[in-house]
Amino acid sequence: MDTTEHTLNHLFAQLGLPDSDDEVADFIDRHKPVPASRPVYELDIFTHSQKQFLQEGLQEDAAWAEAIDELSSLLRH
Repeated sequence: MDTTEHTLNHLFAQLGLPDSDDEVADFIDRHKPVPASRPVYELDIFTHSQKQFLQEGLQEDAAWAEAIDELSSLLRH
């Protein structure tokens, strides 16, 4: 059983992005606000493979879904 905590920082690491608290905050500040009408996995700020990971994580209601939802929310506000 996978007991790994899927935090926002871990999501950034999984996406191959800088994942310290400051780097995550900088990324979000740099790219927000994003259109509410576009799913996070369609945003041009991500690579093709990152978009695929985000889409699969949400569609499969994977362990990453909560962290992906958090990222989406932070990018919109």
